[in-house]
Amino acid sequence: MTLLRTHTCGELTREQTGETVILNGWVDTRRDLGGVIFIDLRDRYGLTQVVFSPQDDEEAHKTADQLRSEYVIGVEGEIRERDSENVNPNIKTGSIELRVKKLVIYSKSETPPFAIEDDVKTNEDLRLKYRYLDLRRPAMQRNMLLRSAIYKSTRNYFYENEFAEIETPFLMRSTPEGARDYLVPSRVNPGKFYALPQSPQTYKQILMVSGMDRYFQIVKCFRDEDLRADRQPEFTQIDVEMSFVDEDRIYHMGEGLMQRILRETAGVEVPVPFPRMSYQEAITTYGSDKPDTRFGMTFVGFSDIVKDSEFRVFSKTVADGGTVVGFVVPGMGSLGRGVMDRLTKRAQDELGAGGLIYIKNNEDEVYSSVSKFVSEEVTLEMVNKSGANKGDLILILAGSKKTVYNQLGDLRLMIAKEYDMIDTSKYNLLWVTDFPLLEYDEEDGRFYAMHHPFTSPREEDMDMLETDPGNVRARAYDLVMNGSEIGGGSIRIHNSEVQSRMFEALGIGEEEARQKFGFLLDAFKFGAPPHGGIALGLDRVAMLLTGAKSLREVIAFPKNQRAISLMDDCPNEVDADQLEELHIRLAPIPEKG
Repeated sequence: MTLLRTHTCGELTREQTGETVILNGWVDTRRDLGGVIFIDLRDRYGLTQVVFSPQDDEEAHKTADQLRSEYVIGVEGEIRERDSENVNPNIKTGSIELRVKKLVIYSKSETPPFAIEDDVKTNEDLRLKYRYLDLRRPAMQRNMLLRSAIYKSTRNYFYENEFAEIETPFLMRSTPEGARDYLVPSRVNPGKFYALPQSPQTYKQILMVSGMDRYFQIVKCFRDEDLRADRQPEFTQIDVEMSFVDEDRIYHMGEGLMQRILRETAGVEVPVPFPRMSYQEAITTYGSDKPDTRFGMTFVGFSDIVKDSEFRVFSKTVADGGTVVGFVVPGMGSLGRGVMDRLTKRAQDELGAGGLIYIKNNEDEVYSSVSKFVSEEVTLEMVNKSGANKGDLILILAGSKKTVYNQLGDLRLMIAKEYDMIDTSKYNLLWVTDFPLLEYDEEDGRFYAMHHPFTSPREEDMDMLETDPGNVRARAYDLVMNGSEIGGGSIRIHNSEVQSRMFEALGIGEEEARQKFGFLLDAFKFGAPPHGGIALGLDRVAMLLTGAKSLREVIAFPKNQRAISLMDDCPNEVDADQLEELHIRLAPIPEKG
């Protein structure tokens, strides 16, 4: 028998006192106090205290003696107010209890391998193996519900702005220009393969050629790449494309979406328009193309001051085309020698820096770690340029421009986290613009597209595509929130002549271009509108809004860092008959070591 619930376990208050109600859920905790049994009954909406007493119903009380944690039950009874000394002010239902007159045990439970509670102390692999238990924890359910709310906000926003939600195929052509594809063998076309989409990029551009004008999709994508805390082999993105637009139109639409999501899921209002920063400015100011602007410590260049220094680390670096750059750490001038030695070692071991130079701008003295080699006059000039106040610390690195900004950016984040300098209550969003169109791979001896081969160059840089391709800027942009890239996109190439020049810059000949992208190039022959778009990482947005440390905390059934689903032991071996049907023979797996 199933008792059909009248209320959830998170909604009853004094207003329902005296009513007969039915609740269903899981036994969270059980307490036996002198013959009266108290149960906290849990569902995804909350907890309600349920009381079994022989005075209310002797049979229900007797059956309740069997109950243990995670039993699934239904109860019917009367709502009563709790005594004032027993009120729990921390939950909505804390002023009432349900006195049971009927109990149904739907199913029993073995003792779970870990407690169903938010601060559970167990390793992640065990949680992933028993993910269905992990998802019972209130924190995980809150994460799933917030993710669901993001879906709702996104769809409502785009429907209100006349976007069409259109599904694109999961079985598509392999596009090896990006990350590794997940390949799917075709049984009916022996020897041929589909690929799971890394992105619906080509399809959404074809939709613009089709005249759909405004498209969006909440879509699953797949990349066979090494995993990190913010990467999964399958992930979800909010995919958007628009015709007859420029960057400003796309920024405006993206800002409106993020405003809506933050307001409706986190109760946070963010001002628009979001700040904009060029890629070059982001690198030279923050050491990152996804800068965290919730705290200061922006970079100051010292090359002009130290280029003629007797200290060879400074002068030779500048002479070789490198840079000397640093930032001010407020109020940290009192850090001791031991702390600075450990920080120097971390900069070398963890960041790959050649060394760490520092200046302490204290009341009693200005101390430089390289005072033997750098004059007091130059040191004071560096302090003045940095804008350091008394009691501040200046950290300095010297090296090639290709590496030193990234190293200093990592050091900036390390210091901010170490000394709790980040205001975690803030949601700082900004656009990073004007990315390089191409990046050169020394090993392969060729250029690759920094985003993808259909990203348009900036018009004023078009003449450099053949003569100086490394300095061509793209009409590309990333959306950054709190130091994480949450989205990226570009204005696309829609002119066949420009597209041919782009392929030439990438070393892709006409025959190869036809082989890889012929279907898209053919579509462009029949009238392609100017168009552009963006893709936002829904998993990453959810991770930032929940404060989770990993994408696995906001995905219902994620893979671990070895790309394995421990719950259902996936990936797994398949029968020889299945392989034969697909005309596949497995090669021996090389031994490790």
